[in-house]
Amino acid sequence: MTDGSVVDSDDSMPCGETDREPDPSDSLRTFGAVLQALREHAGYSRAQFADLVSFSKHTVESVELGRRMPDVALVERSEEALGNTGALRRSAKHVTRGRGDVGLAAWFRQWARLERVAVSLCTYECRLVPGLLQSEGYARALFENRIPLLTDEQLEAQVAARLDRQRMLLERPTVPFHFIVEEAVFRRRLGGCDVQRRQLECVLERTAPRNVTLQVMPLDAEFHACMDGPVRLLESPKGRRLAYSEGQENGRLISDPKDVSLLCQRYDTLRSQALNSQDSRGLLERLRGEL
Repeated sequence: MTDGSVVDSDDSMPCGETDREPDPSDSLRTFGAVLQALREHAGYSRAQFADLVSFSKHTVESVELGRRMPDVALVERSEEALGNTGALRRSAKHVTRGRGDVGLAAWFRQWARLERVAVSLCTYECRLVPGLLQSEGYARALFENRIPLLTDEQLEAQVAARLDRQRMLLERPTVPFHFIVEEAVFRRRLGGCDVQRRQLECVLERTAPRNVTLQVMPLDAEFHACMDGPVRLLESPKGRRLAYSEGQENGRLISDPKDVSLLCQRYDTLRSQALNSQDSRGLLERLRGEL
């Protein structure tokens, strides 16, 4: 549940960095104030506007108060709902988060920084939908099920970090993103049927671009090269390959060339064992139709 998003970094930061609360940037506060002013001028309450742009009231509030980065989809839908003046699109390009990594587990932060500048990213997941492909409802259901329970503030920070990290898919259209996900993950009705349906739609939408590929590992597969658990792989701008493995309350950056090579071999083998991208999309469409 610890996927998040941070700014660029080098490879030298220790994984055990302690949590800290960031100071929202002036540009983030300003964007939120502009959005709120335009919404109020149009005569919408936060709840009404949230329904209009298909985001939660909590998300709209967090953006307006300068507590989180505006999602690309939120900016676009807000523009359409508020007159298409272009003000939000133009100002969103100049928004920065400010300092800190709110909403991220300490052990995930170094990987998130490396991921942000990687020239390719591969993910195998057998537990849950990868963070980059999660809908807001699915992410919220994950954090609502967290033990021990999160405070409302912690939950919103986690959801905000998850959605903020997803901006990579739209902001980096030439970077290859590849996902292999177990079929059972898409069959699990976390949060209920409505959340599951929206999650399937979200995956289909986000894996439609040419640089994003999804393969589903079918339940009836007789061979499986990654039975040791989930893994993520990336290539840095300097051509270095790195891996990341995560479990209960911990994560590990793997940099030893021999270990990374082994994980790459397993991932490559798994790609040949999973459904191809066309058949994978067909499976998800059938699952969506069953709900």
